[in-house]
Amino acid sequence: MTEVMVSARIPKNLEQELEDYMKKEHLERSAAVRRLLFRSLQEWRDEYALKLLADGRTTVSGAAKIAGMDVWSFVAKIRESKIIWVKDRVVERDLEAFR
Repeated sequence: MTEVMVSARIPKNLEQELEDYMKKEHLERSAAVRRLLFRSLQEWRDEYALKLLADGRTTVSGAAKIAGMDVWSFVAKIRESKIIWVKDRVVERDLEAFR
């Protein structure tokens, strides 16, 4: 894997949180930032894929691919999120009546 340099300015309080994280996880700064960035981007991909699915702009398999997961793991993620991803006229009417 080719690595690239990334630099960013962060508030002092965020730096302190990073330092605390580094100490608790026994990581050097670059490893800590990589781990946190990876986790954050994975969370964003999951949320983005769920949003596209909920909006009807992708399929379950397409959303799973966006999230970087296999379909069954993504189906578990859908259950956790409790989004409504199967929409048709009957479901839409029921939802409107419920609101």
